[in-house]
Amino acid sequence: MSNIKSLGDLNINIERTKKYETLETIKTFPEEVTKIVDVVDHDEEIVFLSSEGKLYQTTKKQYHEKLKAFENLPPMKSIASGYYHFLSLSNEEKPRVYSWGQNKYKQLGFESNNNRDVEKPTLIESLKKKNIEQICCSGYCSFFLNKTTNILFGCGNNQHGMLGNPEITEDYALIQKLHENVANLFSGHSSHALMLKTDGKLYGFGFNQDGELGLGHKKKTIKPTQIKLEFPVEDISKIRIGFLLTSILTNDGKLYVTGNIQTTESGRNLTEFKQYPQFKNNNTIIKDIDCGYDLFVILTQDNEIWVQGSFDDYISKNSTVIRKIQTRTKLTNELSTYNQMKCCDENLMFCFFESNSYLAQDLEKLLKNGYISDCNIQDIPVHKILIETRIGKTFDLIKKYLESNCKLNEIQDLLKWIYCDQMINFKRTNEILNHFGIQDAQKTKLLKNDLKQLLFDEQTSDFKLVVKNEEDEEEEEEELYIHKFILAARSGLFLNMFQNIEENLQKVKDYSGKSLETIELLISFLYTDELPITADTDQEFIKEEFEDIVEYYQLNPTIPMMDIFEKYSKK
Repeated sequence: MSNIKSLGDLNINIERTKKYETLETIKTFPEEVTKIVDVVDHDEEIVFLSSEGKLYQTTKKQYHEKLKAFENLPPMKSIASGYYHFLSLSNEEKPRVYSWGQNKYKQLGFESNNNRDVEKPTLIESLKKKNIEQICCSGYCSFFLNKTTNILFGCGNNQHGMLGNPEITEDYALIQKLHENVANLFSGHSSHALMLKTDGKLYGFGFNQDGELGLGHKKKTIKPTQIKLEFPVEDISKIRIGFLLTSILTNDGKLYVTGNIQTTESGRNLTEFKQYPQFKNNNTIIKDIDCGYDLFVILTQDNEIWVQGSFDDYISKNSTVIRKIQTRTKLTNELSTYNQMKCCDENLMFCFFESNSYLAQDLEKLLKNGYISDCNIQDIPVHKILIETRIGKTFDLIKKYLESNCKLNEIQDLLKWIYCDQMINFKRTNEILNHFGIQDAQKTKLLKNDLKQLLFDEQTSDFKLVVKNEEDEEEEEEELYIHKFILAARSGLFLNMFQNIEENLQKVKDYSGKSLETIELLISFLYTDELPITADTDQEFIKEEFEDIVEYYQLNPTIPMMDIFEKYSKK
């Protein structure tokens, strides 16, 4: 199942309640599509980009039992959309740009003056030698950036300065050089754009009737004009642009907005970037933002989703109130964390979620069921070696602090991070980890990296696996130092063994009959979800053995072991 959920006016999924209150996973992708990395839309059309670089297109109102990919295209790495057209950029050594949709304003970039519409992605021949590395759309315009030379090309409607070049006198322009010294361009469901120049300054141009450029006025801006901010430009994490508003997310999770943002404190409009009042004084950390035509969505680090704009029958079109539509309390039973939002129009949004690794999925079973635990925190069965490894302190010290200073739900949230790499209560969990000297845990303390330290570690091991290839009588037995909680979490064979044999097992012999190298690779995978295959590995031999050993050890049946083997054998 894919990693994307939808909310709003979309009938490719399920029958919806009138108020659009619940995000629902889209289930109509082909089975091979496990991850969607982006989605864009225009009018009634939607295009999805998968991690394999395939494009899937559908309509908002028409049900498709299976979404079909565009055929005969190279893998794509990015997509963009204007009001009525699409762009895509191929994932090749020399990327190529494709366009399709409406061409009324020459926004598709074809050299001919023919304004015919195009149904399928079509190569833009004139950009072949331009070495384009970034594509953007803005209303009826298309932009193409060469990040090596920092030259921005573009085409389409320049009637209101939408291309940002006053030297273009025609309303509808074919592809030509627009600007030099461009480091990045930001556009969206709008007729305005922001541009970061190589001098480190931010500029805006285009439509500005509601102050959406943040220039302190509401005048049309044909020429790129510098935007003054109350924070350094280098602090910008993301810029997202809606029809009549612009939003900026900073690296420390603060949200700034300008234009038709409608808050109870700001009134109808802002003409300069100001911190969003709703989150200004409550220390909320924003993880992601996005803007649709008349829809603005905010995702907090605590997995709360806030919406301002137009969901029919849920939020009135000109609402001055931002509404929470989904909270972390509805997510705690899901094995996923939301990490990205995408808006389409005024009645449709998408949410991408990051599923836990197979390692985290298996360890969560230990936490949930208390299998073979050897100690407790607040009567919660846990595993001492895992707790000490993740926190880096002695178990007694950790237990004492948590039971003296933390509520039960805070301890449960911390254990969710320890076992699953999952932050439920971002702020409080980080405060606890900071007490133990762990800073920025989501970046510096990955589960698989911590467990890699335990791999074959004799000092912390509480179990030995004796391995001997039964087909080779001359081979000596080898003892591999392992940890019971890993074997119980990841192998059904060992979980049954530890649960059903009364004696405290300290050692057992491997009877799979496979080579020592194969068993060592398997154990490495159990700890890290990775296979340390090298050029010296007899890959064909190991692959044949793996097909049997996965079944023998009763690994999680959802783990595509052969696909993982292929992935690492190609390195």
